[in-house]
Amino acid sequence: MPLIVIGVSHHSSPVSARERLAFADAAIPDALQKLRASGIAAEVVILSTCNRVEIYAATELPERQAMTDLQRFLLDYHGCAGLTEGEIYSFGEQQTLEHLFKVACGLDSMVLGETEILGQLKKAYETALKHQHTGSRLNRAFQKAFNIAKQIRSETNIQRGTVSVGSVAVELARKIFSSLNEHPVMIIGAGETGEKTARALLSRGAHSIIVSTLSHERGVELAQELEGRAVRFEDWAEEFARIDILISSTAAPHYVLDRARLEPLMKLRRNRPLLLIDIAVPRDIDPEVNFLENVYLYNIDDLQAIADDSLQQRKEEIARCEAIIRERARALLSTGGIGTLRADARLSGLDNASA
Repeated sequence: MPLIVIGVSHHSSPVSARERLAFADAAIPDALQKLRASGIAAEVVILSTCNRVEIYAATELPERQAMTDLQRFLLDYHGCAGLTEGEIYSFGEQQTLEHLFKVACGLDSMVLGETEILGQLKKAYETALKHQHTGSRLNRAFQKAFNIAKQIRSETNIQRGTVSVGSVAVELARKIFSSLNEHPVMIIGAGETGEKTARALLSRGAHSIIVSTLSHERGVELAQELEGRAVRFEDWAEEFARIDILISSTAAPHYVLDRARLEPLMKLRRNRPLLLIDIAVPRDIDPEVNFLENVYLYNIDDLQAIADDSLQQRKEEIARCEAIIRERARALLSTGGIGTLRADARLSGLDNASA
């Protein structure tokens, strides 16, 4: 029963394509159930982040057929008739293991060596495990990925320098505004990435942070932690006269800010420069706002250039990390160990990998 993966990422597709294939967190259990019921996958994990959508599966079908069926499932599930299966990558077993290990270690990320993806991968695995959609093969593969990520962090310098989407966003803000403490910031959405971005802003000198989330209680809690203040989600537009930087990271399925809504708000702020950083997928901000004077919009793909600036610092570590990954993948396959994880060890192994 081979392991395979299919997906799209920032390497293969622009955000305009990735957002069409993204799974909302609440939809993933349903998609996992439908995949299992279809007979395509005997075991399955779905990973959906701002930079990638991937389906990892153990299947009883012939490898090539399973890849084709998984790609078709992904397109059909989201009603993406405009995309083709050729835009989706797929890997056989050894490549799947190596790819999974690279993803866990941040080697396949937009920001080389970033750590957020490991938490996202663990969350994806826990969701599948909780709903009983994994078995011995995926359990073993993901446990090994978490352990290798820990080894890479402790034995290499791959994480030296800027290591998160949030910190890259902060570097962009600092290039636009020389001093962050003079420019009020608003965070829309209290997801993990938005929260880490807010904390990164604080560490770089920001002192005025407004938090607006669908859960006002959570917004108040986060604002207190950030020494800022919270506003209700329906009231965030009223703050536009005060802010200069907006970082948006909601899970909304549609734009929360478009040109028609922003244009009158810019008049209230007397057309002072406004930096919009949209790190949501699907995107929160309509690209049309770029046509407004003094508005500077950057989405998740635009952060790539800044991420590239820190890439050179860690290039010498890539070969070392990849050698570790290849060795561990070959060892796992050659010993037949991928299907031997005891059921009672699955969660304890996950806890250890988190250490």
